[in-house]
Amino acid sequence: MTANGRAAAEPAPGRYRFDGFVVDVAAHTLTRDGVAVTVEPKAFAVLAVLLVRAGELVGRDELLDAVWGHRHVTPGVLTRVIAQLRHALGDDAHHPRYIQTQHALGYRFVGTLQTEQPARAAAPIATRAAEPVAVADGPSASVPAALPSPRRRGGEPPARMRPRARRSVRLAALVLALPALLLVWNARQPPATPTVAPSVAVLPFTPIGRDEADRYFAEGLAAEMHDALAGVPGLKVAAWLPATAGRADPRALGQRLGVAAVLDASVQREGQRVRIRARLTDTATGFTLWSRRYDRELGDVFATQSEIAREVASALVGVLPDAGEGLRRRLAPTRDVAAFDAYLRGLHALASGGDRPAAGVYFRRALAQDAGFARAQAGLCRVEAWRFETQRNAAAFDGARLACRTAENMDPGIPDVQLALGDLYRVRGDLDRAAEQYRRIVEDPAQRASALVGLAKVEAARGRPDAALALFRQALRASPSDARIHAEMGYRLYLANRLDEAVAALKRATELRPDSAEHWGLLGALLLTAGSNEAAMRALERAAAIEPDAGVLSNLGTLKYQGGDYAGAAALYRRAARLSPGNHQLLGNLGDALLADPATAAQARDAFREAAELAQRYVELKPEDAKALAALGWYRANLGQREAAVALARRAEALGGEPAEVAFYNAETFALLGDRDAARARLQAARAAGLAETRLTTHPLFARAGLLERPPAAVRGADLTAGLHQEKTP
Repeated sequence: MTANGRAAAEPAPGRYRFDGFVVDVAAHTLTRDGVAVTVEPKAFAVLAVLLVRAGELVGRDELLDAVWGHRHVTPGVLTRVIAQLRHALGDDAHHPRYIQTQHALGYRFVGTLQTEQPARAAAPIATRAAEPVAVADGPSASVPAALPSPRRRGGEPPARMRPRARRSVRLAALVLALPALLLVWNARQPPATPTVAPSVAVLPFTPIGRDEADRYFAEGLAAEMHDALAGVPGLKVAAWLPATAGRADPRALGQRLGVAAVLDASVQREGQRVRIRARLTDTATGFTLWSRRYDRELGDVFATQSEIAREVASALVGVLPDAGEGLRRRLAPTRDVAAFDAYLRGLHALASGGDRPAAGVYFRRALAQDAGFARAQAGLCRVEAWRFETQRNAAAFDGARLACRTAENMDPGIPDVQLALGDLYRVRGDLDRAAEQYRRIVEDPAQRASALVGLAKVEAARGRPDAALALFRQALRASPSDARIHAEMGYRLYLANRLDEAVAALKRATELRPDSAEHWGLLGALLLTAGSNEAAMRALERAAAIEPDAGVLSNLGTLKYQGGDYAGAAALYRRAARLSPGNHQLLGNLGDALLADPATAAQARDAFREAAELAQRYVELKPEDAKALAALGWYRANLGQREAAVALARRAEALGGEPAEVAFYNAETFALLGDRDAARARLQAARAAGLAETRLTTHPLFARAGLLERPPAAVRGADLTAGLHQEKTP
């Protein structure tokens, strides 16, 4: 009898109906008004268990045991499945019509089950355990009045008098039947909404409070969280997103990135306290899967980060036995908050504007606070390796080698150290060892893009431009919003004499990071190479407004040099040399400007002498650098060292690297030494290699030597520094 005293027909075996929904356990289908509703197999199994025990509280552990077969997964997985069910049923967690949450205990089905005539087409389930079990009214029952009672069989006591074990047997039998039903689930479901594997996108955290000065802290915490979650087995983490992605709708992001959830957070620092509000959102529904506020001492930031990461991993995949410890280690690289703060500032300097000198300052500050901070040592190694590579600064290599060896002694197994070692070996010319280090971490989700960039540079150094560009494209697939990869690839495209593509890549880098002086400066150099001097000037001035670094000042000086303003060029070269001491090219540029002006020509010798000393130290470390050898020959020629200059020119040509630059320097050398035929042959080689004609026609030495009687039409260069005295390398 129903609560109103009327007899009720029993539902078809294993079949439940409520508000237009029909759940057929045997067929493993969920429909609404005859239209199939797609849910995950685990979600369907949870719904079936709740329907069997309709009106009763089913504990979390019971559901985990029944559906997953064990409790090694965490309750967060169940929370995600319940959220999916609510979306499929159009339910509201705050005002539930079907699934009610009993906080920290479990769930109950509170919908009104409707009566129906047994359907002939309904396939009977093999076990009686699939029969719907109704709960008789009683003091503890929480069942709607219209819920039908099961048919009473001979000798069977009323529902409220049956032993509880009977229901447990039925529930267990239903669970035993579910695995067989799950096997046919995918084949029977319509393909309308594919299930998304456990996956998450981590958005840049939003700083709240005083000003934008704390952005580095919020974004640094997010980047650390991204890399830590990327190491959780079974969890796919989307590539790092730019800061603008934080304003995107989670559902749109989920569709674009193919992820099941989005993690975002706001961060506020006040004195020695930090407040973090974190939220995990289901991208299919827009529902919040998990959220929490933390108000902690600043010193607890490491533990707070670990808690958030564990909650996220738990909600999406459950945590393997050792995953929690791995997250803790990854998110607590130091126990010193001041060291961590400086480290995050260093990372921000690298990521936002490419300000590597400032990054080096911050990494050193972090090490002053915690001398055992291995990741800060690795960061310092990479900064110094960059200085050696781009500025031809011999002292920087000693700094890189010391930092890398120290980091290796501290913690050789962490990917940060292996990446830094790869950079060290690569800039030194030990390409096989460099490739070995990069390959060790290429499958690490957090380091994959950087490792692929390293391998691309190795291939470029081996003279394999096509292989290098293929690896750069792989890196972009791993991290499409990383401006540094676009810039690096643009430089290699330019070296491969694909200038239009190179300019496009650099423009994309400036779009992604409009605050990067390095990228604007490199774009300006490319435009100058293409003969677009006005556009080049605008890009270089924009770079100078952000951060007037040595390369930008030198390139602006070159524009003045080409325009015949040698005094203005010399002033800019002097400023650049002060910003980057140890860079022989800047002092060589200064010597060129001083030599071109009769009023200052006598001062040029001192600049060339200092440039020669620095270049000599560099080529002793890297004797395969053809351009550096040719530049040293030019310096020696200006110092009156004829035999040394000629020998260096020949050595540079024998190496075969950077042919346009080598030919240009050697043309200068032979013109100064009075060998016009040798100089003219080098000018022809420079043109054939793609050197920009403006580089030649604006050189006063070539004009005085009568080497430019009939200059050919301008040729677009294959070297980014065409028309530039300072190479600007990412």
